[in-house]
Parts: sequence; C-alpha cells; structure tokens
Amino acid sequence: MKIVKVRVTPRANKNEIIETLADGTIKVRLKAPPVDNLANEELIKFLSKKWQIMKSQIKIIKGKTSKNKIIQIDN
Repeated sequence: MKIVKVRVTPRANKNEIIETLADGTIKVRLKAPPVDNLANEELIKFLSKKWQIMKSQIKIIKGKTSKNKIIQIDN
C-alpha cells in the first residue's frame, strides 16, 4: 500500500501530471469539472492509465471535495 498526495486543477485543456512538489505532492490537471464527483472519477481513471494499474487499486481516502487529496494505492 502506498499513500500519495495529489493537488488537482479541474477544467484544464487536457489531463496531465504537471510536476511533483518538494513534499512529494503530485500536481495534476484534469479536463473534468469538479461537479458530481466527475473530477474524482477522472483522476482515478487518469492515474490508473498513467501508472498502468487497475482503477480498483486507487482510492481517494481524504479530500473528496477538495483540490488537495490523499489517495491510497493498493498493490
């Protein structure tokens, strides 16, 4: 199991990882708006494709309604 901090910017032109901050936080831009859980679903889908793991292995454990999220990755 791995814990990762993520900072999300919704309504971007494309889905992309921008940078990794000094504290290990990953900055991610997402096309989806932060409405009706769409950005969270897009984040999980994007990260699973990027890291080549199943979507079920990624869970948002904190910050579901915030730009700053903590996700758990199960191996």
